[in-house]
Amino acid sequence: MAKPLISTELAQSATAAPVIAVTLDSPVERQSALHQHARGQLLGARRGLLSVEAADHHWVVPATHAVWIPPDCLHGLRSHGPFHGWSVYVAAPACIGLPGQPCIIATSGLLREAVDRAATWGDGARDPRQERVAQLILDEIAVLPSEPFGLPLPRDQRLRRITQALVDDLADNRSLEQWAQWGGVSARTLARHFVSETGFTFSQWRQRARLLRALELLAVGEAVTTIALELGYENVSAFIAMFRRTFGVTPGRYSGGAC
Repeated sequence: MAKPLISTELAQSATAAPVIAVTLDSPVERQSALHQHARGQLLGARRGLLSVEAADHHWVVPATHAVWIPPDCLHGLRSHGPFHGWSVYVAAPACIGLPGQPCIIATSGLLREAVDRAATWGDGARDPRQERVAQLILDEIAVLPSEPFGLPLPRDQRLRRITQALVDDLADNRSLEQWAQWGGVSARTLARHFVSETGFTFSQWRQRARLLRALELLAVGEAVTTIALELGYENVSAFIAMFRRTFGVTPGRYSGGAC
């Protein structure tokens, strides 16, 4: 299990600062086993995809979004590749008015800037200016709408192993039958369980994972051609067509640039 981002004492404390923010850049993958604490937590990545478990929810989440986890909710995460992430811990009394269930929210530029500022404070007493920034973070968590944006993960451990490998290398174009053989499961079972446990067929799930990654890469200004190749599309036109079918616009129009 990875070292906690804050101490166990702080994660459980109701008397320390109501809002504690931290950031971490690690050159290695981060895995956090299922655990819980008295503080609510908003967690996200600066770049890359995260696999997150929270209560009965299992998601793959892009860096454009974050996951809210209420107090005392069992949760864990895994980064796909190096971890570049951030987290906000909220004392239980300050969680009144915040979502009561785990959910995904689209992060705003205002929220990200406020978190970066708060992460420089440590856990000491707050001055009035810092208290206003902390309240801004709480306000953003409260008003930013929750979205059905994450990608559900299957509970079956054989399928989970396959989905983790898929997200680790989204350019891998092996067929369902090839993945089934790799995972030690029949193709029929793999196809059936993907639908029953995620609501997506195998190909739909892989396409959605690729599109979530594409949104993140577009957000940081990556060229459409580069994104298409990185995600395993045979040509740029195929990627643009898939993106348009899903989001109603081309990648270039979505990001405000040119294709």
